Amino acid sequence: MANVPELEIKNLHVSVEEKPILKGVNLKVQKGEVHALMGPNGSGKSTLSYTLMGHPKYQVTQGDILVRGKSILELPPDERARQGLFLAFQYPMTIPGVTVQNFLRAAYNGSKGKDLTPLEFNMILLEKMRKLGVEPQFARRYVNEGFSGGEKKRLEVLQMAILEPTVAVLDEPDSGLDIDAVRIVADGINAYKGPQNGVLIITHYQRILNYVNPTKVTVILDGRVVKDGGPELALQLEDKGYDWLRPVA
Repeated sequence: MANVPELEIKNLHVSVEEKPILKGVNLKVQKGEVHALMGPNGSGKSTLSYTLMGHPKYQVTQGDILVRGKSILELPPDERARQGLFLAFQYPMTIPGVTVQNFLRAAYNGSKGKDLTPLEFNMILLEKMRKLGVEPQFARRYVNEGFSGGEKKRLEVLQMAILEPTVAVLDEPDSGLDIDAVRIVADGINAYKGPQNGVLIITHYQRILNYVNPTKVTVILDGRVVKDGGPELALQLEDKGYDWLRPVA
């Protein structure tokens, strides 16, 4: 099928505990594209990200989510991941007692349908860490235990590099980070993006887009898409805020 989007969200309506949050969202992410979804807190951005990965709390009442033209609504989260969809959470969980290396090996084997030994996987991991500038001892630490905000995001980027998804959804990747950590995350995204995958960056700040140039920007307010544009739209939002896009009552 020619020109089928890697990810297509069609007229998506989502409720949480019977309260409507998303009210007809349409969005496409093509191969080779970095698509920024922007909006203020409470606009429905995180609801969209959790819905994409099949969180049971978020009920789809209308519409569809397609990956390369096929609906994933009936698929559990692990199968969505095997279809090439990846979500980097805004607040990743801590897993005491589980090393980064073991965590990533389990994720890799699960998503790829493989059974690599620790030694086999370590060769892949060390190469990815080298490319991302991550120190080898990072792999021996427990997942997110005692991690700074920047280190948590670094692990998310490393996980993305290991799994090589065709669609990466990054929920607030710059949340709570200082400028050096934002650059580390941006460098990881830039190293990952390419002609064979698509990236959806969900954010309400323009600052990470100073380092990761989006090809398209979509604005969501009150659960609805209100404007699409190019990179210049993010700059307008930085200058004007979001109120100028709100419908006049």
